[in-house]
Amino acid sequence: MTIRNLIKAGLAGAAMTAIALAPANAQDGEWKPERPIQIVVGFAPGGGTDQTARLIASAAQEHFDVPLVVVNRPGASGTLAAELVANAEPDGHTLLVAGGSESTSVPNHRETNYSLDQFKGVLRVNREHMVIVTKAGSGLDSVEAIVERAKENPGELAYGSSGPGGILHSAFLVFADEADIDLKHIPYQGGAPALAALLGGHVDMTIITPGDAAAQVAAGTVNAVATTSDRAEQIPDVPTLTELGYDVNLENMKGLVAPAGTPDAATEYLRERFKKAMDSETFDRLASRAKITPGYLSGPDFEKAMGDMSDSIAGALNADGAADADKAANQ
Repeated sequence: MTIRNLIKAGLAGAAMTAIALAPANAQDGEWKPERPIQIVVGFAPGGGTDQTARLIASAAQEHFDVPLVVVNRPGASGTLAAELVANAEPDGHTLLVAGGSESTSVPNHRETNYSLDQFKGVLRVNREHMVIVTKAGSGLDSVEAIVERAKENPGELAYGSSGPGGILHSAFLVFADEADIDLKHIPYQGGAPALAALLGGHVDMTIITPGDAAAQVAAGTVNAVATTSDRAEQIPDVPTLTELGYDVNLENMKGLVAPAGTPDAATEYLRERFKKAMDSETFDRLASRAKITPGYLSGPDFEKAMGDMSDSIAGALNADGAADADKAANQ
């Protein structure tokens, strides 16, 4: 065989080897980002969702060879950003900070151009307990007192929320359904205005974070009557609704999701590196400074947690709709 033929044979063999190895490498799950990864936030800069995005991006950047870019797309309670990511190319380069109202609550209240099953979990980053508070001196110093007064005066007790369809609105709906009481909903443009309305005597109760609850209790302005999930370390003596006999388990979660069609290799690559960031001293320091409570869950577990919350809210809304129909039929 001539030298030329040997070279040709060698090149052909190398090409065949490359072809044979390519499928094997793909099957082995090799994936790397080829351009900057966008972390889309459905709310304006400075809020809790934005803080989570910038926290995890800052802590994780050293584990990525491409930039992690936080992109704010505020509007419609986070649903504009959720729709954008749900319909993005499922290639691992576009993520959404999800787990709150845009994922578990709003789609149950009104029609959206996406659904929860259009997302694939990467990991949960943090969890924020929710605390039901009433105004100090109102006589509503316990869940029992709230339920008793609500049964005596159906539809008169009012709660303030951060807006229609949001997680605070839904938490009260689930509680009211479990307690078999009728409460009045007064929506505000955020949690801070709802708290101001409570302190001003315009509503009877609202929901705030454990840190805010601890501060307000210390100032003597509110009663912290119950949490809507498990006990919070900032207010360990405050019972949960479940402990009091009401099957409620809702909280404001934050984590990263990708479009549903994103390959497993991509989501696992992302999860591993973001998890390394969560295990770092940098993350602990930044989270402590921002008063964010870490709450890691794997992608599948994060999906299940969001699904369970969504189902709970849907059940309460269906029960509320059936109750309204019964009222109308009996009038």
